[in-house]
Amino acid sequence: MASRKSPLFDTATTVGKIMSFLGVSALCGLLAAGLIFPLAASGGAAAAAGTDILEDIPAELAEEPLSVPSYIYASDGTELATFYAENRQPVALEDISQEMIDAIIAIEDERFYQHGGVDARGLSRALVHNATSDSQQGASTLTQQYVNNMLINAVVLTGEGRLTISGTGQKTYADKLREMKLAVAVEQEMTKDEILEGYLNIVLLGGRTYGVEAAAQYYWGIPASELNAAQSAVLAGMVQSPNGYNPEVNPEASQGRRDVVLGAMLDEGAISQEEYDEAIASDLGLEINREEVGCVSASMAPYFCDYVRREILASDTFGPDEAAREELLDRGGLRITTTLDPDAQTVAQDEVESTIPVTDESGAVATLTSVEPGTGNILSMAQNRVFDPDTTQRGRTTLNYNVGSDAGGGGGFQAGSSLKPFVVAAWIEEGGETDDVVDASVDEWANTERWEASCLERGYTTAEDVWDVTNVEENSNRRMTIDYGVYFSVNTATLATAAEMDLCAITDVTDRLGIRTANDNQGLSPVNPSFVLGSGGVSPLTQAAAYAAFADDGNYCEPRAILEVTDTHGNEYDVPEANCEQVIDEDVVAQVNDTTINIAEGTVAAGDPPFPMAGKTGTNDYASSTWFVGYSSGVSTASWVGNTERVLDGYNNNRVPVNGQRYEEFFGSTLAAPMWLDYMTDVGGDYDTSDFREADDSPYEDRRDRARYRDGGTVSEGDDPDTGDSVESPEGGGNSNNGGGGNNGGDDN
Repeated sequence: MASRKSPLFDTATTVGKIMSFLGVSALCGLLAAGLIFPLAASGGAAAAAGTDILEDIPAELAEEPLSVPSYIYASDGTELATFYAENRQPVALEDISQEMIDAIIAIEDERFYQHGGVDARGLSRALVHNATSDSQQGASTLTQQYVNNMLINAVVLTGEGRLTISGTGQKTYADKLREMKLAVAVEQEMTKDEILEGYLNIVLLGGRTYGVEAAAQYYWGIPASELNAAQSAVLAGMVQSPNGYNPEVNPEASQGRRDVVLGAMLDEGAISQEEYDEAIASDLGLEINREEVGCVSASMAPYFCDYVRREILASDTFGPDEAAREELLDRGGLRITTTLDPDAQTVAQDEVESTIPVTDESGAVATLTSVEPGTGNILSMAQNRVFDPDTTQRGRTTLNYNVGSDAGGGGGFQAGSSLKPFVVAAWIEEGGETDDVVDASVDEWANTERWEASCLERGYTTAEDVWDVTNVEENSNRRMTIDYGVYFSVNTATLATAAEMDLCAITDVTDRLGIRTANDNQGLSPVNPSFVLGSGGVSPLTQAAAYAAFADDGNYCEPRAILEVTDTHGNEYDVPEANCEQVIDEDVVAQVNDTTINIAEGTVAAGDPPFPMAGKTGTNDYASSTWFVGYSSGVSTASWVGNTERVLDGYNNNRVPVNGQRYEEFFGSTLAAPMWLDYMTDVGGDYDTSDFREADDSPYEDRRDRARYRDGGTVSEGDDPDTGDSVESPEGGGNSNNGGGGNNGGDDN
């Protein structure tokens, strides 16, 4: 057997290297004299034509590698999914059983080790048979068949030239001459064992299964090294008709052909009479192991798998256009290592399905998406749906609710009050403080009211219609500190804050934090003031990445899913490194965190957090979109629960339960926040859980001495907003009416 790896699978070899001797004129003369001569029996014209054809045969072919599957892996090497046009697993000859080698030689080319690529004896015998019989007999050696398969592979990959086998299933003289010429050249370039190894790895063995290793795994679930005589005879018999003798499709025909191969093995002395008798008496013994292709059969995280696939198809690193990139993915043997944490993904999937089962009659959707602060690495991406293009069944879709439309998702979801921390960040950047007092009593805005927006042409904007804004909690229309308004999600307080500043300062912050609308990947627009209450549709991944900047002192990192891409030759492809930038001052972030820590630790975790955490709820009108977006120092997670078809509030009137329970009210604190807490409790400890940085000028002596310990945040002229009795967090939440023709935005606790 070959002591070194076949050059077929080495970098910069295969057909290009194999054909290096094809310009030798002596070889052409030999072929013309020795091989064209038998053709003269069919007429002088044919012989003359054959000589002309021989001279025109190209001396070289462009190198085209074998098509091999690509794989997507989690960060720890766990295989997620396989992509292939041809299921092939190349192996060395030493990893193929001797029975398999004997079977293919016995039935296809018993003189393999005697001829030089073309078997003159076999060719003469075939010519005589074909001239005197109604049936046709071939005389292609294994080397010729190998060449033929390589030519077919090249045509499939490049789309240029023509297949050696014509549309009628017969080879022309030109095809045959070309094949023979290349076979002789290959025999001069490669050893017999190398040719045999190459052939056994390239040959089609039914369906999309190529090569003996993939075939052994598919039909019996064993490696090629363990194929016995009977199994080897089945595969060797398929070469003549890969689908006609397919044991899965035509078991009787396959078994008959197998027995013919076993007879040839007996005649050649490859097996004994006893071994022959035992093999003949056995059945096919199939144990089919189908390996589905693509993300639909991913072992976990199919929606993340689809996100990665789309990243590959969108990057010019992997080809000049999408068709070329898809060809590379299906045939190029890529090894794609991703950022996915399989442990976090498992927990996330369990959480979304336990919160709302896949086939829940409510039709509600639950998603969890995590990003690592400081790197942008996507750690998990889960939703309570089955990745399946057959959407006629409940709970099945290929739509990825975690991402925007350009990445396989939809139009996103209204952010509600999960947008409010960005308003606070802009307020602080503009010189304000979180304990500043605003007048939250105003709940109606005329369409003549001007909102400063310096980035717009007019320098201001207005609501399209009279805008009535409501709060869920009673007695919220009063003066209060900004942090109190955010903690209790008082919509009128957020609008009062925005009314005192430039709306473009807010969109400047959201732009820097990567907030984009999910349907068109554009930044938030200040044209309609309702955007400050989260009326725009954003994706959970966008939210998780933006909030990750609050976890990392204002350092924003673009989300990324791919760590490394190599191919079977060890070639590495350029993939983006972590792309991070300090976009908000760390002291501004620390002041925002003063409030969001209270929400996560004091309300969501009920005062008993497993580690330092922060976050914000969000709910739109009618509760069709509910959020909790929160973070520890090491993990930022967007938890979303909603419905793209019906609104959750309406279920109460229709008596439709969500996961078996009917809710009088439905907010971000109802399901999204508890789901987030359970997930973060399980996963957060695997990452950094250190405390958040304190603001340099924080008015609070203790990290937990913040808004929830104020006297309701209520102030009047002369009141000191930093004193008073503590208040309990409310049970409900808030929402708002239409923002002057825009989408509704609202929030809860």
